[in-house]
Amino acid sequence: MTEAAQTSRDAIAVALARIALAPGPDIMEVYAEDSPARRKADGSPVTEADERAEAIIHARLRELFPATPIVAEEAVAAGARVVVADEFFLVDPLDGTREFVARNGEFTVNVALVRAGQPIAGAVYAPALGRLWFGGETAYQVEAPVGADLPEASLWRRIATRRPSESLVALASRSHSDARTKAFLERLPISGLRSAGSSLKFCVIAEGEADVYPRFGPTMEWDTAAGHAVLAAAGGLVLTEAGEPFRYGKFAEGLRNGAFVAWGDPAAAARCRAIG
Repeated sequence: MTEAAQTSRDAIAVALARIALAPGPDIMEVYAEDSPARRKADGSPVTEADERAEAIIHARLRELFPATPIVAEEAVAAGARVVVADEFFLVDPLDGTREFVARNGEFTVNVALVRAGQPIAGAVYAPALGRLWFGGETAYQVEAPVGADLPEASLWRRIATRRPSESLVALASRSHSDARTKAFLERLPISGLRSAGSSLKFCVIAEGEADVYPRFGPTMEWDTAAGHAVLAAAGGLVLTEAGEPFRYGKFAEGLRNGAFVAWGDPAAAARCRAIG
């Protein structure tokens, strides 16, 4: 039994929140330097901030959970062997590298624990915005300036998804849009549309500021697991295009995600599936 298996989900989420905060100063140091991005073998961008942040997160996870496998984006891109496991950490040290390069501040640090195919705890930190979201059984948002420790629990703001009666506010990716997303949203009672980068979309829904986020373009498991964990802790859910629970640990598929829809309200998800 791993250390994580013996720890409550909320306690794990708090640990991941502290770990997500740790690389903030290094990330923002590179951000201030406006360093150029390089291209990985798959054509996606990578910066020094990605690499420095991943090294910090990996070291912190190893200190606390030495027996739990870690699957991290840059290590996998560099050819690290992925250990197939029922329980493992998923790390995206800098989700939204395009936002980082564009200097719009909408990039995040994502750390999640997956167990039996579901992200059971996660933390999403937006260092340029000074905001942190984390959740296990319960979801929280805190103000977290770069370099600061996790505030005391009295300053954590509990968050929850909303329960819309009719019209919905939708979220779309700032850097990725497609015809399938437009067609999907046209079938729903959408009264507003917002854009956001990286895992912030999950967090916006978790805070009750939007209701649905469809994604039909390619993503990887480390892109979504932490935000999914926060959203689930806030009362939301993530479904496949067919309406099934969205699962992780797709090792045979190289940890690639299929299409998904993130919902704040399970009842709204059911109503909208009946429409379309």
